[in-house]
Amino acid sequence: MRKMYLQAPLPFVGQKRMFAKEFIKVLREYPEGTVFVDLFGGSGLLSHITKCQKPDATVVYNDFDDYRKRLENIPATNILLADLRRITAGLPRGKAIDGKAREEIFQRIELEEKGKGYVDYITLSSSLLFSMRYRLSQVEFREETLYNNIRKTDYPLSRDFLDGLTVINADYKEVFDQYKDVPGIVFLVDPPYLNTEVGTYKMYWHLTDYLDVLGILNGHSFIYFTSNKSSIIELCDWMGKNPTIGNPFKECQKVEFNAHMNYNSKYTDIMLYKQNKENSTNFAA
Repeated sequence: MRKMYLQAPLPFVGQKRMFAKEFIKVLREYPEGTVFVDLFGGSGLLSHITKCQKPDATVVYNDFDDYRKRLENIPATNILLADLRRITAGLPRGKAIDGKAREEIFQRIELEEKGKGYVDYITLSSSLLFSMRYRLSQVEFREETLYNNIRKTDYPLSRDFLDGLTVINADYKEVFDQYKDVPGIVFLVDPPYLNTEVGTYKMYWHLTDYLDVLGILNGHSFIYFTSNKSSIIELCDWMGKNPTIGNPFKECQKVEFNAHMNYNSKYTDIMLYKQNKENSTNFAA
């Protein structure tokens, strides 16, 4: 019997390792031969578990974030991390890395980029940045404080992790359109959570994007993941209770400007306004 992973081989924001055991229980309710389509494949963990539990099922993994490429580069990533361990030998664990060691780290990363042409910055983030903080380039890394949290052992090669999966790379809407009419289809729906960090994903998400996802659920079998931070269930409940309200901002004028809290935190202030002509008063003298 093939090995079943209960967490992704490499770090990935939002992987469902905490859901793994409960997810397996849910999968048992579906018949053999079911077609499962993982619309937001992420690390591939849901697809992997599904194929292990349902070996006769067709499991489509939408690798929109190119996790495969990270897996293929595990040997190079292990060599890079081994060199970083040598650079930081003798430095206290969990403490900031500065001075000569910091610069040597960046020189080694730059050498990797020039030689291999690829650096897995998400995996490096888990070894060099504050917990749950991820950056995607050397330029972004140089703006951060580095910490000596470098993994002590190599990552397993995990060559069998995606075995048996139908791997594609496309916008989730295209994938949905391709498979929506397949009899008995089950969609695995794990979009980036609303109101959480989505900086490591390829796409940038707005509220409308989350609502668009809900449109594909109607009339189909699905396993959907969300968080209490997203308030999406609360929003859907409110929409169900107020189906006729429409869009109160439809005829509003909008003014917006960019604001900064500090050097690396910014947001957009928005003002919406509308004059109800039927209830307005002419104050002109």
